[in-house]
Amino acid sequence: MARLSREDRQIALGRLQAGQSQSAIARHFHVSQSTISRLWVRFQATGSVADLPRAGRPRATTAAHDRFIRLRHLRNRFLSASSSVQAVPGPHRLSDQTVRNRLHEAGLRARRPHRGAVLTIRHRQNRVQWGNQHLRWTVRNHWRHVWFSDESYFLLQRHDGRRRVYRRVNERYAPNCVDEAPVHGGGGVMVWGAINTAGRSTLVHVQGRITAQRYVEEILRPHALPLRADQDAIFQQDNARPHTARLTTQFLTDHHVQVLPWPFMSPDMNPIEHLWDELDRRVRRREEAPANHRDLLQALQEEWDTIPQQDIRHLIQSMPRRCRAVVAAQGSHTPY
Repeated sequence: MARLSREDRQIALGRLQAGQSQSAIARHFHVSQSTISRLWVRFQATGSVADLPRAGRPRATTAAHDRFIRLRHLRNRFLSASSSVQAVPGPHRLSDQTVRNRLHEAGLRARRPHRGAVLTIRHRQNRVQWGNQHLRWTVRNHWRHVWFSDESYFLLQRHDGRRRVYRRVNERYAPNCVDEAPVHGGGGVMVWGAINTAGRSTLVHVQGRITAQRYVEEILRPHALPLRADQDAIFQQDNARPHTARLTTQFLTDHHVQVLPWPFMSPDMNPIEHLWDELDRRVRRREEAPANHRDLLQALQEEWDTIPQQDIRHLIQSMPRRCRAVVAAQGSHTPY
């Protein structure tokens, strides 16, 4: 946690003597409650809040340096530790590790960032409005009637840096430790699917570029329309251009398909996105990895059919929580 300067210690001591709780003081100074507790114990034992003499190398930064580093990285979370080395004022140059240590004390650690869609002010406003409109929707009366649909692209070989290999020292270039990848990538397969609390559609292979005409003739007519066994069925789709084209909207209107309005740039509101992730993990866990596009499509279709329906129901039951989350985030990114 962050260190308290001499002035802050005196202020904290005064508040303790005035009867304020340790937890309230810790929140005020953005430190742990144990820091305030140790400060009080030290004062009772020594009558001072100064640091006790300690062995080892003197601290390379002052309290002002620590505060400068902390605020600099709070204002721009994507700065590297090395970029702050030159920016810290003072005659002595700090090391990258010293900056990292000060950030660790402030509770800041380097993590892989979440990747989300680019949200403009208008996108956030639309997302909040949509969330407010559906806050009172329940699974029993509303969401169980919705068919959530989407397309997804699955890569034949994925190299995102997450794969690991167990090897000994000096085995970095051993043939059985090298993750070989095609020079121009292995390509992939595009599929379409839809889910509901009561079932799922077939997984449709989408070849080539999808247009409004192909979307109607190859997906909506043969696969989406037969899903409307329920009179109250609602069809959900995102705002991709083939989905919002005049030809598509006219087709849905002519066949009396009720469409759920959907906010732009909102994949986190669609529970089928989590199902795509689960489908990808199931394919990757296979002992024999797909060798070509045909094998990949077959594996996707087999795993799609074996996903328990209870998992799909569980995802759709999260819709009320998703609506509350997007409203609480004021239209920004949500944990979903």
